[in-house]
Amino acid sequence: MAAAGGEDNSAVNAGECHDVKSLLAGDERDFLVRNSGDQVKIANLEGKYIGLYFSASWCPPCRRFTPQLIETYGELSSVGKDFEVVFVSRDRDEDSFNGYFSKMPWLAIPFSDSKARDRLHKLFNVTGVPHLVVFDARGEVVNEEGVEAVGDYGSEGYPFTLEKINKLKEDEEAAKREQTLQTVLVSPSRDYLISNDGNKVSVSELEGKMVCVYFTVSGFDPCDEFTVLLAKIYRNLKERGENFEVVLVSLDDEESSFKEGFATMPWLAIPFEGKSRERLVRYFELETAPTLVVVGPDGKTLHANIAELVEEHGEEAWEGFPFSQDKMDLLAEKAKAKLEAQTLKSLLVSGELDYVIGKDGVKVPLSELIGKNILLYFSAQWCGPCRAFLPKLIEEYKKIKDKDSAFEVIFISSDEDQNSFEDFFSGMPWLALPFGDERKKSLNRIFKIRGIPSLVAIGPTGKTVTTDARLLLMIHGADAYPFTEERIKALVENKEKTCEELGKTKEGYVCEGDVCRKA
Repeated sequence: MAAAGGEDNSAVNAGECHDVKSLLAGDERDFLVRNSGDQVKIANLEGKYIGLYFSASWCPPCRRFTPQLIETYGELSSVGKDFEVVFVSRDRDEDSFNGYFSKMPWLAIPFSDSKARDRLHKLFNVTGVPHLVVFDARGEVVNEEGVEAVGDYGSEGYPFTLEKINKLKEDEEAAKREQTLQTVLVSPSRDYLISNDGNKVSVSELEGKMVCVYFTVSGFDPCDEFTVLLAKIYRNLKERGENFEVVLVSLDDEESSFKEGFATMPWLAIPFEGKSRERLVRYFELETAPTLVVVGPDGKTLHANIAELVEEHGEEAWEGFPFSQDKMDLLAEKAKAKLEAQTLKSLLVSGELDYVIGKDGVKVPLSELIGKNILLYFSAQWCGPCRAFLPKLIEEYKKIKDKDSAFEVIFISSDEDQNSFEDFFSGMPWLALPFGDERKKSLNRIFKIRGIPSLVAIGPTGKTVTTDARLLLMIHGADAYPFTEERIKALVENKEKTCEELGKTKEGYVCEGDVCRKA
């Protein structure tokens, strides 16, 4: 939602009845308009359910929702439902209104009647757009959260009353309790999946298999990297003859993006068209991407999301198949053992890649860094917070270097091209992984890098000291070095002691703020 926080959920108008004619009319206007310019008498809406749609062309959430509403409106019109939408624009000028309204098949309050538009916004306490208020045939407000209702259920939610929406939610909960592979993957109009060559595969062919439902979006680096990893695991399991399948649920907005991404995947997919993708997002209560839901051979959900587990264990995650608790425990034990055996060499040496670089691309053997305290600096020039943090890091780096030469920083770039990398790195006084180095992916996975800038502290033995070194540096500066628990605990205790000392006052005096005076 744009503006001040989206749809108003207070439902202050729910249950209120309105005279539609007076509600939608202007001072001397008894009509609405179509995008063709034709006028339609408000009286023609009598006896219909009406959706009052507050929206604007400048609002990205509105532009995403409007096609959903158009699709729902068309489906309801095609089966003769008495449902009309009236657009109430929040555009800033008439050209923007006309361009946006030209795509809409319904009616609108004329843009010229700003008085009526402002009155409706105030009446329904519209604090953000898109916002959809639904009236029944008597003019009673039956749902002020129409955007959510249409977004979740489309035409199936008609007439969008709270009773109807609650019934659909109850049906979904009942379906979860009685879940089968068919209830998850089949829709009323489709009983098949598709391969990337266009072939249809009956859902019944997956019965009895372990099925991973994969939610992802093309062009998003964490998702694209996860897809490559999952494909390796998928092929490994297939070669071993495991009864296993993956089903893609694309989160892409455009079918072209879906097709481009799916072309690289060896598994099956829910077709792009239809409501199944949106239903599954809601059904599995999706919170992030990538998400990998595990459905067992009996059709029941075993795990809501094992994407993080797969990222943590990399290609070895296949050893957790079929993802039973004992297999998961074995993976956890293996990860613990690997963590305990971690060294700088195990982190940063991969085949012939046993070096980092200094200025002008000079190779620095990793053997020269063993035994030192290292900060791994995940960053990129395109990232505003990274650029803002860099001067602070350089300042504290120099302070630490002055008191301990056995300290170094290694820049791990997320820049988009070599020139950006070189330009950004040129202002840094430390070392770096070469641009595009394959070791970056494994480091991102090992340290679960979800955002930049990030600082990971590695101790002299090669063990991880902390993944929150950036926060510690911002709070304590160079004093946080070497970022161990003991060092931070000592800093905190010293600060508390100082505060206690400062809080002591001479007998007979009272201190307030920066002034002490006689009591």
